[in-house]
Amino acid sequence: MRRPFLNVLASVLLVGLLNSCREKAPNPEVYELGVIVKNAGNYFDNNGSISFLRREKTVAENDLFFKENGRSFKGGVQDYAEMGGHSLVLVDNSTAGLDNVEIINFGTWKSEATLGAPDIENPRSVVGISPTKAYVSCWGATGAYPNFFVNPGYVAIIDLNSFKVVKKIPLPSGAERMVKVGNDVYVGNADKSKDLVVIDAVTDAVKGNVPIGNQPEPLALDANGKLWVKTGFTVVRLNPQNFAIEATLPIGNDPLRTPSNFAIAPDGKGFYFVYSYYDTATNSNKGETYYFGIDDTKINTTKPFVNRTFSGLGVDPLQLLVYGAVTPSYKQAGYVVRYRTDGSLVDSIKVDIAPTGFMFK
Repeated sequence: MRRPFLNVLASVLLVGLLNSCREKAPNPEVYELGVIVKNAGNYFDNNGSISFLRREKTVAENDLFFKENGRSFKGGVQDYAEMGGHSLVLVDNSTAGLDNVEIINFGTWKSEATLGAPDIENPRSVVGISPTKAYVSCWGATGAYPNFFVNPGYVAIIDLNSFKVVKKIPLPSGAERMVKVGNDVYVGNADKSKDLVVIDAVTDAVKGNVPIGNQPEPLALDANGKLWVKTGFTVVRLNPQNFAIEATLPIGNDPLRTPSNFAIAPDGKGFYFVYSYYDTATNSNKGETYYFGIDDTKINTTKPFVNRTFSGLGVDPLQLLVYGAVTPSYKQAGYVVRYRTDGSLVDSIKVDIAPTGFMFK
């Protein structure tokens, strides 16, 4: 009887040992739910990164790409988007010819492909067209001050099945931020053009231009299906159905202040934005953050949402918290400061250098 008992005991111990090993084995990290923080980094240090915030925690997971791949982006982070199970990060290196688009598995954050020059030069904005197709706007190779835009811009079309750039759509120099509206993509401009370029995302061809004003920047589609565009010290409401400008709202009357970092509310009924100026005495930006509704006939710049500026803004649709990015300097860690929609402070979380924007998922 002793031998069967020992066999059973050995089996029990073996099962226990295996279970113990399973319990101690780390589960694979997943990044499907949380907040992505885009950190631009210092341009000349080429140290941009992505931080990841889990909503239930108050500590960020910084330099996510290095953590999962053992290497850095080697450039500043310009933009970020997700489509078809992929994360696309636009990386701008201070040395010409070293820019790239990093394609990553958005759940595990393992690198899938890296696309660089000559297909990708000075990438600025990325939008998903379908689960298998992405648009990336590019300035082209830049010049030197004061003429940065010596070459035409373009939109690179990325096939996410082959991980290749399959076409370039020529655009004026300074191709910038993009917003997708139905089957159309509106492309802004950072150079001299006063037009939004409209691309048919089905045919991948330019279908027309919409005159807006100096350096038009498409912001977002509101709750009524109207596209808001910033131009100079003004925002306009554009009807995408007929390209008519329905409203023009000036922002303040101080020529030294600049509106920037617009973030639409989750309900699509208003925008938060920074209204700031550069203080030469302290070598820093100063100003406030404001809110206006899409039905307002005037933008109020006398009653701020909060009395501080940010290097990026966003609003979490799940928790309805306003996220403000803080950049103390380009040589030290930045912060994410979270507020309730009544302007009351929630907390502050340390991230990487120069946070500039967010993606909530």
